[in-house]
Amino acid sequence: MKQRLHWSPFFLVVGLLVLLCLPGFWWQPHQAASVRAHYQSALAPVFLVPGSSATQNRFNALVKELNHETPKPHSLIRVEVLTNGHLHYSGHLRHGDNRPFIVVGFENHHDGYANILKQAQWFTIAFKALQKTYQFNHFSAMGHSNGGLILTLFMEQDLAATKAKADRLMTIASPFNLEESDAEVDTPLFKQLVAKRDQLPKRLLVYSIAGSQTFAGDGIVPFDSVNRGKFIFQGRVKNFTQITVTGANANHADLPENKQIVGLIRQDLLT
Repeated sequence: MKQRLHWSPFFLVVGLLVLLCLPGFWWQPHQAASVRAHYQSALAPVFLVPGSSATQNRFNALVKELNHETPKPHSLIRVEVLTNGHLHYSGHLRHGDNRPFIVVGFENHHDGYANILKQAQWFTIAFKALQKTYQFNHFSAMGHSNGGLILTLFMEQDLAATKAKADRLMTIASPFNLEESDAEVDTPLFKQLVAKRDQLPKRLLVYSIAGSQTFAGDGIVPFDSVNRGKFIFQGRVKNFTQITVTGANANHADLPENKQIVGLIRQDLLT
C-alpha cells in the first residue's frame, strides 16, 4: 500500500519564499550591469593631441591661457609615446581636479599617411595606460591638425574596446583629405575615415574649426580638406558643428592660440 506524502507548513513556506526570491536573483545582475553602463566617473580628462612636428609641449601656452583667471586651474599632464610603445610622463594631477589636460605627443611626430596611422595606435597605448592609472570612463578631446585625425581614427577603431565614452571632440584645422587641394580627389585616409564612420560614438558632440587666412585655406591645409569632416561626422554623431575663423592669427600654426578659438575651447569643450 502506497503512503501519501505530507508537506509540513514549514517546507511549504520555504518553497514559497524561494519562488518569490527567484525574480530578485534574476534582476540583481541586470540592475548591476545597468548601473555600470550609466555610471560616469567624476574624473573626465581633456586630451590634447598636437599635429606633425609638434611635441607634448605644444600646448603649454594654450593651457596657460585657458587657466588664466580661472578659479580652479586645470592640471597639465604630458605624455610622450616612444616608438617602442613606452611612455614618458611629466606633470601631475592636482588633488580635486576632475578636468585635467592630458597632452599626448609622439617621439615620431612626422607627417604622412603611414605615420598618422602609427600615431593613432600609439595614442591608443597611452589612452589605455592613463585610463588604468586614473580610472576614468569618459573624456573630451581636442586635436590640432593631424592631432584631429589621430583622435578620429582612435574613436573609429579602438575607443569601443576601452569601454570609455567620448563626450566632446574638437578638431582644429584637421586635414581630413590631407593636403589634397583637388575637391574631386579622395585620399586613402579620407576613404578610410568614411568607411569606418559608423563606429563613431553616437552621443558624441563634434566641433570642427577651420582657419581661413585666404579663401582657399589657412596657408597649409586646404579649406576643402577641413570641410571634408562633415562627410565623416554628420549624421553619425549626436551633433556636428563646423566653424570658420578668420582675421588675425588665422594661419595654420597660430590657430590653437587664436583668441576666438581659445574662447570656443572654453565655451564648447570645457563647459
